[in-house]
Amino acid sequence: MTQQYSSRRRQILQAGVASAALVGLTRKAIAADDKILIGFWPIASGLPLYAGLERGIFKEAGLQVEGAKFASAQQVAEAMIAGRIQGSANGTASAALGLAEITSPNLFKIICSNPSNRTLVLDEFVVPKDSPVTSIAQLAGKKVASGPGIQNVTLAKVILEKNGIANPQVIELPIGQHVPALAAGQIDAAYTLEPTGTAGRLKGLTRVLEPGVISKYVLGDHDAPWFGGSASVTTTFLKEKPELAKRYIAAYAKAVDWVRKNPAEARNHMDGFTSIDASLVKEVPLAGFTLYNEFKPSDVEYFQKFFDVFTERKIFTRRLDVKSLIYTG
Repeated sequence: MTQQYSSRRRQILQAGVASAALVGLTRKAIAADDKILIGFWPIASGLPLYAGLERGIFKEAGLQVEGAKFASAQQVAEAMIAGRIQGSANGTASAALGLAEITSPNLFKIICSNPSNRTLVLDEFVVPKDSPVTSIAQLAGKKVASGPGIQNVTLAKVILEKNGIANPQVIELPIGQHVPALAAGQIDAAYTLEPTGTAGRLKGLTRVLEPGVISKYVLGDHDAPWFGGSASVTTTFLKEKPELAKRYIAAYAKAVDWVRKNPAEARNHMDGFTSIDASLVKEVPLAGFTLYNEFKPSDVEYFQKFFDVFTERKIFTRRLDVKSLIYTG
């Protein structure tokens, strides 16, 4: 990286830290100067926000956008309920947003979701490099971890059950601790999200046991799109600042378009926002991105099937209609 680029990155990250400290502000205070604060969970699929910030795409649109980093998707959703942020970046667990919608009806609208499967890899089971385990079914009786939050834990349990493991127990661990915990022998496997698998492999510490596990075991088709994370805006933002919100949505779509057209260069924007550094980003697989006006009927059906898992397990107290949650312009 050039010195100028690194300096610019530091300024942006400092702004992100500052923005995270602002979460105690009221909705009125944030709106007063038209600042747009977007919560993100530091995983690979958050690329549109990272690129939009670092490449000045939001600034070019005359927007004051800042990213607020959270330790879990649930924290992002809680901040949206409290009115402390005005939306979420891609990578924010869709089920966490769903739970927030049940708690606070008409909370948000999805502006972009990130489909993944065995080709567009985001989700995976990872084991230590020298582990004798060759299939998920062999994890019976092993210590298995997942990322934090109800979506990660629930999906990890479903996958284990689908592989014949009864009453599976799953340990919640921050994503950034998965590789160290595996390397130290504290856990035997982890259901995790990129860039964890890539980082562990390139460091010679872990290997991917199986990628694209949600599409295969939860949706029933290894090539089905799993819309596990979503970018959104709050309905309060849409109502109180409609023109500003529309400009932000248009700029976010522009950032998505740039990521699609420049995948190799886009990977560089993971450095500083995720756990993977600049020397490794070229190896990270990318999830896809589906904008609100690009959802096909089959996409909505798979998205609904994913949400219905949480209804069936009584994690959602009522069935959510995915179609009604997608922004319509």
